[in-house]
Amino acid sequence: MNSPLSICLVQSAAHHHADEGALDAFEADVRRTTRAHPGARLLVYPELHLCGHRPDEEAGTVMTAAAEPLDGPRGTRLAGLARDTGVWLVPGSVYERGDDGRIYNTAPVYSPEGERVASYRKVFPWLPYETTAPGSEFVVFDMDGYGRVGLSICYDAWFPEVTRHLAWQGADLVLNLVRTPTVDRAQELVLARANAIVNQVAIASVNAAQPDGVGRSIVVDPEGRVRAEAGSATQQIVTDVLDLGEARRVRTHGTAGLTRVWDPFTVGQAGIELPLYGGRIDSARWRQGLPSEAR
Repeated sequence: MNSPLSICLVQSAAHHHADEGALDAFEADVRRTTRAHPGARLLVYPELHLCGHRPDEEAGTVMTAAAEPLDGPRGTRLAGLARDTGVWLVPGSVYERGDDGRIYNTAPVYSPEGERVASYRKVFPWLPYETTAPGSEFVVFDMDGYGRVGLSICYDAWFPEVTRHLAWQGADLVLNLVRTPTVDRAQELVLARANAIVNQVAIASVNAAQPDGVGRSIVVDPEGRVRAEAGSATQQIVTDVLDLGEARRVRTHGTAGLTRVWDPFTVGQAGIELPLYGGRIDSARWRQGLPSEAR
């Protein structure tokens, strides 16, 4: 049985990467949030929350200056913060300097024990505006006692392949870290509900507050219902308590007790060619990543 998961989506403006004391300010915010919400087990911040830039700065210059290896000083500090506060911490994404010398937009995840348990590199940078190297893997991680969580970053939500693969890998909840200052946040809210519905997975999409984003962070359940939403761009915390077992219930019994989107392919059924990808839907693989009770 899953324990209820209390989450805080921290809709906040970014910290400028070069500001003296930026990590101190972030640490103070995490501690303040955990004191205000002592039952919270998961804190989630927006895209590039610790790597902000000003309007007059060239994005590539900021990217180069802010990039660090994940196990560098910033990562060490974040791991220690998660351990000290005893929460699961997703500090937003950061600019990561990879071993290959390229710079990625990467979301790390830290456990209450202070271990980095996952990291996800944004697969779909927002071209032509973003110049980070694209990642190549979909990432999920297990929160013992709660369920499995998948990661996506902002523009990833516009590509149905991302959420579909995370759900296929057994994600009960997808965290979408966002930094959207533009009017298309309206479309992103539709996508959050659509991705939840067609994959029967909960979605938590946390956007930055003004001036870095237009807010409107949202939590959607596996049937596409909006559970919580920030209605403005102001700094605020969206809270909710989720039963991640809901995703498996919906996949097993259907949306509204009717629609079971993981059921069309049973073992032995003929596959479907996917010429766009040079591959195919294979009945033996279609349900392979789902928890056994939902297969």
